[in-house]
Amino acid sequence: MEDKNTIFKEFDRHLMEDKEPSHYFNEILGKGEFPNIYPFTLLEELTDVPQSPKHHPEGSVWKHTMLVVDNAAEKKEVSEEPHAFMWAALLHDLGKKPTTKLRKGRITSYDHDRHGERIAREFLEELTNDEEFIDKVSALVRWHMQALFVVKDLPFADIEKMLSQISVDEVALLTLCDRLGRGEMTEERHAEEEENIKTFVHKSKNYRKH
Repeated sequence: MEDKNTIFKEFDRHLMEDKEPSHYFNEILGKGEFPNIYPFTLLEELTDVPQSPKHHPEGSVWKHTMLVVDNAAEKKEVSEEPHAFMWAALLHDLGKKPTTKLRKGRITSYDHDRHGERIAREFLEELTNDEEFIDKVSALVRWHMQALFVVKDLPFADIEKMLSQISVDEVALLTLCDRLGRGEMTEERHAEEEENIKTFVHKSKNYRKH
C-alpha cells in the first residue's frame, strides 16, 4: 500500500495539472484502487451520501464533488491561491457525510459547511504541516455557503467574520464552481448563478465600507 504522503502528492498533481481531474478520481474509484486509508476514505464515503434530487439532480455528493473539481480546474488560473482553491473544491462537502438526514421526506445537510471546516482541517493535518495552506482550504470550506445566505438575506450570513478569514473573491469563485456543479446547466441558469455571485461580492465589499 502506498503511504499517505505519496497519495497526497499524486492527488495534488492531478488537481493542479489535469484539465478534468474527475477522470483520475473516477478511474481509481471504478477500478477499486481508491486509497483505503484515512483520511482518503472520507472522500470515498461521499459516494454513498445522497442529495436532494431537486437541488442536486446529478446524484451523490461524490458526483457533485467531481463536477465541482472540474469546474474549479477550469477557473483555477484566476484564483489568488490555486493550490488551496483546488483542494477546497475537492474537500468542500466533506461535512455532508455526518449532517445528511431525511427530514419530512426531504434530504438535508444543514450546517455541513461548519462541520466541513473541521473535517477538512483534520484531513489535511494528516498530510501536511503547511498551516497557511490548511487555514486557507478550511476557511474556503467554511464559507462556501455564504453566497446563498448573503444573497437571500438569511440569518446564517456572517459577512464580517468571513471577511476576517478569507478573500471574498476566492469564496465567490469556489461558490460559482459549486453552483455550476449541479446536473445539466442551461445558459439561463448559468447566467443566473453568475449574477447571484456578483450580488454576493457586491454586498460583501460594500459591507466592508460601512
